[in-house]
Amino acid sequence: MQELDSKDKQLLGLLQKNSREQLKILARQIGLSIDSTKKRIEKLKKAGIIAKLGAFIDPKAVGYDLVANVQIKLQNISEEELAKFISYLKAHRNVTTLITTLGDFDITCVLIAKNTEEMDSLFREIRHKFKNIIADWKSVINLKVHKFEEYSF
Repeated sequence: MQELDSKDKQLLGLLQKNSREQLKILARQIGLSIDSTKKRIEKLKKAGIIAKLGAFIDPKAVGYDLVANVQIKLQNISEEELAKFISYLKAHRNVTTLITTLGDFDITCVLIAKNTEEMDSLFREIRHKFKNIIADWKSVINLKVHKFEEYSF
């Protein structure tokens, strides 16, 4: 694990608020040169601390009124079947987040749908296609996102 100094932490906080901010503004805000700021960003990317820069898009604002967190428990699954299942979910246009977990459930994913009919269809599609490996499935509908991937240092 790479140690983060106060400038790195400050820079990460600023990038979380606006990942498209101009380098000269970021540099001024953390008290470094533009070149030093750019090198720090590259170093943080290379270390895997910055996995991706982008924007948070509210699914409801682009027509996806339903957002569901789904927890999936798998059974009797080989590494090959797991890879196939994860690959399928990663490629699915309605899956926005996919995480393997340790605990009561093996997979957590977020599904988006335009309405209840589409969500029901998605649930049935995935559960039917992988019925031999899905042991349990729990889902909840998200009402509103209050915080998304912002870390305080």
